[in-house]
Amino acid sequence: MITQDEGSVGIVETEYITFAAPPNEMQLECGRTLGPIALAYETYGTMNADKSNCILICHAFTGDAHAAGRNHPDDPKPGWWDNMVGPGKALDTNKYFIICSNIIGGCKGSTGPGSIDPSTGEAYGLNFPMITISDMVNAQKVLIDYMGIKKLLCVVGGSMGGMQVLQWTVSYPEMVRLAIPIATTARQSPQAIAFDAVGRHAIMVDPNWNNGNYYGNPVPSGGLGIARMIGHITYLSDKSMHAKFGRNLQDKTEPEYDFVTEFQVESYLHYQGDSFVKRFDANSYLYITKAMDYFDLAQPSGELKRELARAKAAFLVVSFSSDWLFPPYMSKEIVSALRRNNVDVSYAEIQSDYGHDAFLLEVESLSRLIVNFLEYATPRGEDADEY
Repeated sequence: MITQDEGSVGIVETEYITFAAPPNEMQLECGRTLGPIALAYETYGTMNADKSNCILICHAFTGDAHAAGRNHPDDPKPGWWDNMVGPGKALDTNKYFIICSNIIGGCKGSTGPGSIDPSTGEAYGLNFPMITISDMVNAQKVLIDYMGIKKLLCVVGGSMGGMQVLQWTVSYPEMVRLAIPIATTARQSPQAIAFDAVGRHAIMVDPNWNNGNYYGNPVPSGGLGIARMIGHITYLSDKSMHAKFGRNLQDKTEPEYDFVTEFQVESYLHYQGDSFVKRFDANSYLYITKAMDYFDLAQPSGELKRELARAKAAFLVVSFSSDWLFPPYMSKEIVSALRRNNVDVSYAEIQSDYGHDAFLLEVESLSRLIVNFLEYATPRGEDADEY
């Protein structure tokens, strides 16, 4: 049995809600409908009497609802943001009620392409409709309504989670007091779309992919592993790879001058690809990357300032100096658009060598920013009604 981590929320149970049952399916941005929809979620801390202390965490691309704690005593590791969520941590469960749900289109409990299509009795596969960041947020809104929460104290997330944070502030501006988009962008860049496209291609040329109909058969592990390897490179930085691997060989002192895995960085990427295949669905990879590629908060007007004019939240926007997937200039574009709308916004660029993954690793710096922002911006007493 694993000893409970210091400051941990302890053992947490994943919960589920089901909604949008026919004939009340959820309308999607692509024009199709989806239902019934299951949404997996976890909560940490205690909701106060007036439900004013609720914080929604939006997870990144390959994340899930399990943000903190462990699902059972023998879990090998805690939730993906456990270093940020718990008693005394940045998202302090002694103060706040924390919610995290798995996105629709995912493969960690919420309805996605691997779920059973009630009309056929088989997995959706490519019959699953295209989804967008807006659709993900609309599904989360159903969960928040189900909990009886009228206004979220804060919505926070990094990377694709940050996209959802931004979408929340324009889709449901009256429901968000504070917003913390981290290491993200208001629109997917051509470079990021290109990396996503190569990853999808790797999956779709795998013979086992079978046009998405691989459920119950061998999965496209080769293609999915390559897609993960490509994606993972974008999460690191040149400096972090030098520090972590250099040009060191793996388990040898001299090169063999062949095509076996020789360098430590090669071995690391193979490990990332192999382990990812065991926990993620290839079709979900296709659908979620496409949702990120479609994300462009400047539409339909083409002007980010105009589209962000609907936002009413106070913002803390955070970037990382070595992030080349979503570089700091992308966060600065968000900040500029908000300031031109006279929105209350703070900006911080954290100096880090970790690249895009810094939002998961720069715990001390990020925690300090979040704690100070929540303390400063959270309404107190008589000010609460005027916020």
